Amino acid sequence: MPDETLKNLIEHFSKHTLSLDFVPEDELGNGYEYLIKQFADDSGHTAQEFYTNRTLVHLMAQMLEPKAGETIYDPTCGTGGMLISCLAEVKRKGGDTRTIGLYGQELINITAAIARMNLVLHGVSDFEIQSGNTLHAPALVEGDRLKTFDVVLANPPYSIKKWNREAWQSDAWGRNFLGTPPQGRADYAFFQHILKSMTSKTGRCAILFPHGVLFRNEEAEMRNRLVEEDLLECVLGLGPGLFYNSPMEACVLVCRTAKPTTRTGKVLFIDAVKDVTREDGQCLLKLEHQKKILEAYRAFANLPGFAVVAKNAEILENDCSLSIPLYVKKQIAATNGEEPPDFATAWSFVEQKGTEFWLSMDFLVEKLDVVVAEESVDA
Repeated sequence: MPDETLKNLIEHFSKHTLSLDFVPEDELGNGYEYLIKQFADDSGHTAQEFYTNRTLVHLMAQMLEPKAGETIYDPTCGTGGMLISCLAEVKRKGGDTRTIGLYGQELINITAAIARMNLVLHGVSDFEIQSGNTLHAPALVEGDRLKTFDVVLANPPYSIKKWNREAWQSDAWGRNFLGTPPQGRADYAFFQHILKSMTSKTGRCAILFPHGVLFRNEEAEMRNRLVEEDLLECVLGLGPGLFYNSPMEACVLVCRTAKPTTRTGKVLFIDAVKDVTREDGQCLLKLEHQKKILEAYRAFANLPGFAVVAKNAEILENDCSLSIPLYVKKQIAATNGEEPPDFATAWSFVEQKGTEFWLSMDFLVEKLDVVVAEESVDA
């Protein structure tokens, strides 16, 4: 910016005392969140490292229902947005936010500092944000074991390749109870860290992952153990574009250390791929989308074409694939009171969807070609 612009900016804000004594903490915190979003919008493909779509985060917080007096943790907390969303959810339901403990760890020091500032500006006093590598050196520990929490939300970095797989095979914290992930994909390392960080009775988590964790062959054995131990409660498939500067689709996995009796031995699959809206160049979950997903999650019942409750035995029979289309079948509905479509119409529908799939695959191959070319140049 020109010096004159910066001078005017400083002089303008100098007229106001922007402290918690003069500005409500919600307004100051929301202003800070807005600036973080603008930073994300301007920072290219690394934005998702520290900024997750807030409408999606709000949905995840509602699904976990954090309560006053509980502890909340994000092992890859970025700027603290998920912790703030849980705080807001407790406040929205009339809970005493002063009794909540917020905890997080962030790899990048400056981002961890931003998270601390974010929490302070939202009026939080009981928090602990540590810097460092969560997989290599978890900072939130109690003696010789990991500290555990009632609620865990996370958007771990996707499929990182540079991590210490060898050390994980004999992990000092016992986080390899499902198995050792492949070197090229550390997703299930973060997953197991989160599961180990939940309290034994009230622990629950919601984790944002790429769809690949649901069906990749090299992780099948770990999925098998996950299902056998009955930790997985819900698999939510999301639409594209809910990450800044990325068209990819993602999923949310919800787990509990102790499921309600009515949910024991079962997993709810929700196909919400089409429940997304694009406005002003950004994708988001409108309130009606969030409500629809939340109601399906709480009902934990079959809704044709949208949600299906599958027994663990059925999932094991499918080689522990958690791919949502295996369980939630697409509905070709009649419209305007007409009869269901005939075979020719149905086949046309399949051909159209097949074309869309291969167009998407072409787009993916082009992106991969660019990445490979860039890596070749760096090498």
